[in-house]
Amino acid sequence: MVGRRPPIIRTLGLILALALPLQTSPVWGISIEVYYAPEDHPLDRVIELYGRARQYIHVAVYGLTYPPAVQALVTAKKRGIDVRMITDQERSEEPKQRSALRTLRLAGIPIRVNRHDGLMHLKQVVIDDDVTANGSMNHTTSGNRYNDERLDVVTDRRTAVKAREKFLAMWNDTARYRPWIED
Repeated sequence: MVGRRPPIIRTLGLILALALPLQTSPVWGISIEVYYAPEDHPLDRVIELYGRARQYIHVAVYGLTYPPAVQALVTAKKRGIDVRMITDQERSEEPKQRSALRTLRLAGIPIRVNRHDGLMHLKQVVIDDDVTANGSMNHTTSGNRYNDERLDVVTDRRTAVKAREKFLAMWNDTARYRPWIED
């Protein structure tokens, strides 16, 4: 047959057509960066994102004890960024977490904790209706440098808006969440 390519050429062409766009350009306008701990130090990227925030940073994370992340949130608040935090009540009683939360609160960052029996186990950051950072990683030294963890940074307005809406629904749900009060 004239014009038919050999099967190997068709197969290679299909592989290249499927693989190259995923490596070189966003899919459907969505950009996804994937980071693994410990080798990629994912929180370094999160801290960079905190520094770029223009309007707000909403953090819902089970564990936040990594000092550079805490300081980056305080710095963002000082720049006039609306910074809010939701975390787990039980976890907030641990000394390192309590210290980090105290630092945030002293900077004027409002904090809420769950009052329901389950865990507040999200690991999600939403910035400016543009970017979300989520995965398995808590914002801790262990999560950044020692554990096997994953962090996805997604640049997509629809994804970020949905994540913000979920955060605000939790924030405003007084039956399930309350302001953090240090005991």
